[in-house]
Amino acid sequence: MNQLGIDFQLSTTQLGTITAAAFWGFPLAIVVGGFVVDIIGMKRLLIMAFVFHLAGIILTVFAQGYWSLFLSTLLIGIANGTVEAACNPLVAALYPENKTTKLNHFHLWFPGGIVIGTLLVTLFVQLGLGWKVQVAMMIIPTLIYGYLFSKLDFPVTERVSSGYSSSDMYKAVFSPLFIFMFICMFGTAITELFTGQWIGLLLKNVTDNAILLLTLTTGIMVIGRGFAEPVVHRLAPQGVLLLSAIFAAAGLYMLSTFTGNSVFFAAIIFGIGVCYFWPTMIGFVAENVPKSGALGLNLMGGAGMFAVSIYTIFMGSFYDNLIVKHLPAGASLDAYLKAPENSAFAQALSNAKNLAGPEILRATLIIPVILIVAFGGLVIYMRSRKKSSAIAAN
Repeated sequence: MNQLGIDFQLSTTQLGTITAAAFWGFPLAIVVGGFVVDIIGMKRLLIMAFVFHLAGIILTVFAQGYWSLFLSTLLIGIANGTVEAACNPLVAALYPENKTTKLNHFHLWFPGGIVIGTLLVTLFVQLGLGWKVQVAMMIIPTLIYGYLFSKLDFPVTERVSSGYSSSDMYKAVFSPLFIFMFICMFGTAITELFTGQWIGLLLKNVTDNAILLLTLTTGIMVIGRGFAEPVVHRLAPQGVLLLSAIFAAAGLYMLSTFTGNSVFFAAIIFGIGVCYFWPTMIGFVAENVPKSGALGLNLMGGAGMFAVSIYTIFMGSFYDNLIVKHLPAGASLDAYLKAPENSAFAQALSNAKNLAGPEILRATLIIPVILIVAFGGLVIYMRSRKKSSAIAAN
C-alpha cells in the first residue's frame, strides 16, 4: 500500500478505497456462491475463481492509476470470495465429524500464504525488484491451483447429502444464534483483517521492518491453526473465541503503545488472539447451525469481509484527518503528498503518519473489548443449552 501511494500519488483515503474493493468483491462472490454452490457444484466455482485471480493479477501489474488498481483489486477480491464459497462447504462435507478443527487446518494457509509472501517480498526488495514483479509472481501459484483443481472430482455439499430442504436452510439463517454469530463476525474480521492489511503502513514509526511484524503475526496464526485440534476439543469453539478476543484486545493495545523491539512481543500476543477467529466462527456455525448449510458458512464470510470494507474506507478517511491534525495549521494534504522525497514537506508528512498510525489501532481496540463481552455471554448460553439437552435426554 505504501509503495502504491508513492508511485501513483494516492491519498490514504484512496488507498483505503482500493483496499476496500477486495473486501467488496469477497462478500459479493461468497454470498452469491453460497446461493448457487448446491446447484452448480464446487468445481465450477473454483474454475471461476482461477479466471478472476488471473485477470486481477495481470490487471494489477499493468495498472495505470487509481481506477485500474480499484478494478484489479475488486477482481482479486471476487476470486478470493469464490475460493472460500467453494472450499468452506467442501471441508465441512469431507470432515462432518471434525468441522472446526479441519476448517482451522484449511484456513492455516491464509496466514501461511502471507508468511511466504512477506518473506518473498523482503527478499525481492533486497534484490531491488519492483512491486510489479512481486505481484506477477502470484501468477505461478494461480496456474498451479487451477491445474490441480481441474483434475479432481468433488462431492456434493453436506446440506444436499443430509437431505435438508431449502426451507430448512432459510429458517436456520434467521435463527437467533446464527444472527448473533453473523453480527459478531463483523468484529472478529475487522480485528484480524483490517489490522493485518494496514500494519505495515501504521507501524512504520516503531520499526524499520514493519512488514516483518505481519510475518510474525501470521506465523503465529499458522502454528496456532496447525495445532487447533487439542485447543478446540479442550475449550469448545465458544471458549476458543472468548480467549481469542481477550488476547486480541491485549495485543492490539500493546501494538498501539509499545515501541522498539517490544512491539514484536505485542505482535505475538495479537497473533495468538486473531489466530482462531475466522475458521472457528465458521466452524461454530457449521457445528451448531448445520441446517444453514453452505449458505450459512458463506454468509458468515461475506459478513466479515463486508464489515472490513466499510471499516477500511472509514478509517482511511479518519487516518487522513489525523495526519492533517499533526501537520502545520492550514496545511494541504495534497501538497505534502506530492512533495519531493527528502524535502521538508516529505519529512513533516512522515512524522505526521508516524503519530497517526498508533491512534488508528487504539480506536480499533474497542471492537475486541466488545467481543469479550459477547463471547463471554455465548459461553454461558452454550453451557445452559448443553445442560438443558442433558436433562431432556435423561
